[in-house]
Amino acid sequence: MDIRAGLQSGNKRAVARLITMMENNDPEAFNIIKENYVKTGNAKIIGITGPPGAGKSTVTDKLTKLLRQKGKKVGIVAVDPTSPFSGGAILGDRIRMNDLSTDEGVFIRSMGTRGALGGLSKAANGAVKILDIYGLDYIFIETVGVGQSEVDIIKLADTVVMVMVPGLGDDIQAIKAGIMEIGDVFAVNKSDRDGAERTATEINMMLDLNKQGKYRPSVVKVIASENNGIDKLLEQIENHIEFMNTSGEYLSRKRMSITTEIVEIFRDNIIHSLKELSEKTRVIEATVERVLTKEIDPYTAANEMYEILRKKEVGNSD
Repeated sequence: MDIRAGLQSGNKRAVARLITMMENNDPEAFNIIKENYVKTGNAKIIGITGPPGAGKSTVTDKLTKLLRQKGKKVGIVAVDPTSPFSGGAILGDRIRMNDLSTDEGVFIRSMGTRGALGGLSKAANGAVKILDIYGLDYIFIETVGVGQSEVDIIKLADTVVMVMVPGLGDDIQAIKAGIMEIGDVFAVNKSDRDGAERTATEINMMLDLNKQGKYRPSVVKVIASENNGIDKLLEQIENHIEFMNTSGEYLSRKRMSITTEIVEIFRDNIIHSLKELSEKTRVIEATVERVLTKEIDPYTAANEMYEILRKKEVGNSD
């Protein structure tokens, strides 16, 4: 299959193959992304996060169906914990969204975290770029739901939807300092349950107490399984997107996101180069032994290895 031609013509199989190549660190995949990077920046990227069991997949499913009714093309990147055996995603969000998988205007991909912290797959950033190039209008990133480490979603999404459920009680206070502060829109799902009004009130009170920035997040009560309140939720998402674009906050968040991405790619490249060098010279093992015997300290060891890499790169460029 010609991946480049397939990407240009909107072939789903070509897009799926390209994402797999990128997950496997195939250099050709990154070359294709580089060639088409100018085509990115058109999709609206929505993060869906929150505690496990909050109903993130159902909320994503219903939002997608509503957008499809409006004629929008939608991508879903569902980031799951990684199986320790196969290295693949183990929750299988695509099973929950089975009826969407046959829709030509929807692209769904489950991705394992592969050990990445922050609730996001290391390859999620690349997958979003590929789907953006593919020409989707909206891309949802549904995260694992692992507590305060979920904050990484703000580095990638334009708008973050925090899905909560009644019955959290004091847990809301416990997670306030972490994931509560990254939400742009709050959805209280399963709001037919007892305590829904109290949960919404508590979130509103906390948002009033912790006013940060120019935008005050909204709180929407939904019953996603019954498609109740999904239209209001989408309206608030669109309101936030409009605010981001008109206030200049979008460019500010993008600059932060790009800065973080460049630094992380640079860091990963250094680690990869160091591992390659150590496979040939065993420099890491030798340095560890010197630290173990207190000949040097870890800070000196890190500086020494950096200098070795730097000299190696200078030598290669001559």
